[in-house]
Amino acid sequence: MKVAIDSSAFAKRYVQETGSDQLHQILQNASELALCVITVPEITSGLNRRKREGYLSPENYNLVKKQLINDVRDATILQITPAVVLHSIKLLEKNILRAMDSLHIACALEWQADWFLTSNKRQFEAATNAGINSEFIGQMH
Repeated sequence: MKVAIDSSAFAKRYVQETGSDQLHQILQNASELALCVITVPEITSGLNRRKREGYLSPENYNLVKKQLINDVRDATILQITPAVVLHSIKLLEKNILRAMDSLHIACALEWQADWFLTSNKRQFEAATNAGINSEFIGQMH
């Protein structure tokens, strides 16, 4: 099963929260994993915010960052191509989405993912509307 995952869901691999166990189970069954090229910078940004706010020690930040870098070595990194940009534009015109969120879905569409994982309600709805089998990781708000 080809699984594309956005930053909000993939971050649950590094920060234990609602949906982390669900994510682990799905990743165990994935034959291929793909991430949009912006995923690692987005997760790194979130981890740095947690470090600045005192929720993550500098030592734990370094451990988590190392794990993230090791995890993505085996993943397919999806690039932002002209076709992805066109998918993104269509998604933005038909849904209430932020630009970065549309790029995750557009990459999954272009890669022809079997499954798209997210923890973002609007992104989940947009991916579902675009015809991608999607799963919301965590609780729907």
